[in-house]
Formats: sequence, C-alpha cells, structure tokens
Amino acid sequence: METENGAAGVMTGVDPEGFERRVAQYLEWLRVHHFSERTVVGRAYELARLVAWCAERGVVRPTEVTKPTLEEYQAALFHAHRERTERPLAASTQRQYLQSVRGLFKWLARGNHVLYNAAADLILPSVPKRLPREVLSASEAERVINATEVATSLGLRDRAILEVLYSTGMRRMELASLSVYDLDRERGTVMIRHGKGRRQRVVPIGDRALAWVEKYLAEARPELVAPPDEGLLFLTNHGAPIALDTLTETVHGYVERARVEKRGAVHLFRHTCATLMLEGGADVRYVQAMLGHANLGTTQVYTHVSIQKLKEVHTASHPARLAAAPPSPEAAATPSPEAAATPSPEAAATPSPPASAPSPASPDGVAP
Repeated sequence: METENGAAGVMTGVDPEGFERRVAQYLEWLRVHHFSERTVVGRAYELARLVAWCAERGVVRPTEVTKPTLEEYQAALFHAHRERTERPLAASTQRQYLQSVRGLFKWLARGNHVLYNAAADLILPSVPKRLPREVLSASEAERVINATEVATSLGLRDRAILEVLYSTGMRRMELASLSVYDLDRERGTVMIRHGKGRRQRVVPIGDRALAWVEKYLAEARPELVAPPDEGLLFLTNHGAPIALDTLTETVHGYVERARVEKRGAVHLFRHTCATLMLEGGADVRYVQAMLGHANLGTTQVYTHVSIQKLKEVHTASHPARLAAAPPSPEAAATPSPEAAATPSPEAAATPSPPASAPSPASPDGVAP
C-alpha cells in the first residue's frame, strides 16, 4: 500500500522521477498557483493519455522523452478516434492535448527535472475560427423566453435565468455562481466573480431582466431556499446550487418547446446577445468587455455573424443591385394595376401610422 512521507513529500513505491510522480507534482503546482480545479482536472485527464501512450512504448520517465517522441505522439493523436463515436479527434481536441503536454514540459524544464524542454518546438495544429452555429433572432429569443410558465416557482426562476442570459450573455458557469449580492439594482449592473480564467468583471443588465430577477427573489426563491442559505441566486427545488448540466438541459428544453428549429442552450443566448448588440451598433470592444473575452479576435468572430447591417449597406451601395426597367411608351399611356394601386406623391408624402407591435410583458403583466 502506498504511503506518503510528510517530510519529503515522496510516495514510497513510486519512481520519484517517473511520469506519475512528475505529473502529480505539476498538478499540485497548478493548484498552488490558483489555477481553477476544472483546469487541473482537465490537465490530469489529458496528460494521462500521454503517460499511458509512453508506457506502452517503454518510456516511463520524462527524461526519456525526446522531440521525436512527442512528434510521434502528435501523429498518434491525429490518427486517433473517439471511443463512443469512432470519429477522428477534432483539431481543437488534438491542440488541447498538446497544449497540456507543452505546459508539463515547460514546468519540468523550469524546475530542472529534465535537461531540456522536448516540447518547446512542438508545432500545434492550426484550428480555424468557426462561426457560431446557431444564433437566435430577437423574435426567436422572445419566443424561447415566453415558453416559461411563470405561475410556478421553478418556472419563474427559469424566466429570470433566461432574461439574465439574454441581457448579459454570460456563461453558464458564471450564471450558476451568481450571488444575490452580485446584483447592483441602482446602477443596473451585475458582478461576475467567477469568470473564465478567474477574471472578474462588471457587466450591465437590462431593466427588464432586473425586474424579473426581483420578482423571482420576492416570490420564488423564498420557496426554494433551504438552510443554511449561502446566498446563491438561482437554486434547485431542493435549495441546492444548479448543476451546470442541469442548467444546460433546462435552457435546451425551452429552446425545443419554442420550436425555433435551432440547436443550443446557454451558449446560444451568449451568441445571440453578442450578435444582436453588434447589429444594433455596439462597438466590438464593448461587446468584448461584456463577454469577458481576453482577446479581441475572439469577439470579432461575431462581426461575421451580424450580417444585417452589412446586408443593408450592400443593398444600398452595390452597383449590381436590381433596378426597375424604364417604362415603354405604351406602358406609360396605359397604367398597370400595380401603378393604379400606387399612391400619389401627395399621399406618399403623408405616412400612415405604423402598426403597433406588442411590447414584452413586464413581470406584472403590464407592457412597459
């Protein structure tokens, strides 16, 4: 049975210079330097594949790994298939595995556990930036939000969740971690304390979303909360924090119920928020700050999706647009039914009143 020597920190029965020991030390280093536990678990999973692959070839210590060894491993990832679907590993997945390898060997070299960094010159596979697969229109987003049944506590909670996602575009992890104290009702903002990469940010939240959150706090959350109340904003019917998978299933269920014929869940609302803001004239740098992107290039992907403004400019300015043919003399003498139905210049100068579109209902059922 393996035991650990508290003074030396070395497990007996384990090669102190072997892969198992070095990977364990690297993961502990990540924790000490405040990497998220999710990142640590991911690195452990990804490095386990490297360790197993090396062991099959008799390579049991990082000091035995050379650049050709890692290039062979990279080729093995390229030809590998997923266990469940038998589909090849995506380029992004291959890149993630290799980034973990580079991180490990960089740490090994820095700590003088290896003579040189065998992964330093490893060329990662290029991953093209893909456009978001699905984006809701404003009317489709309203259909999804209105699919909730606000007469129940969980339905009211779900309405508040969808309103917050639509208004802020935050990630599901960020929403699940929200506290009741993170909302600033007076300023109309919300503090996101558990953003990606442990980055905090303050983002605006709309009046309508705030109104639904207030209604949820007043009417639904008191029925859901169970002592001790740790202050999390959104709870399950047992008073527990919402699991990320449960949040995904909940939002996906409303997307299907609304019959918008688009796939997605929480990230669908994130894509929608960014795209509609850009179409509405928002500067891409403000959208970057709102979404919490570290690089502007990540946000600029949405500029390719927000096509509406580009379409309007194209229609108005492109010389190949469809133009009406000049009328023939016969056609000018005999007005067509379409021409007869065309209003006179005087009538055209007096616009008819626009049809009023129904405004989204407020939590009290009265249009704002």
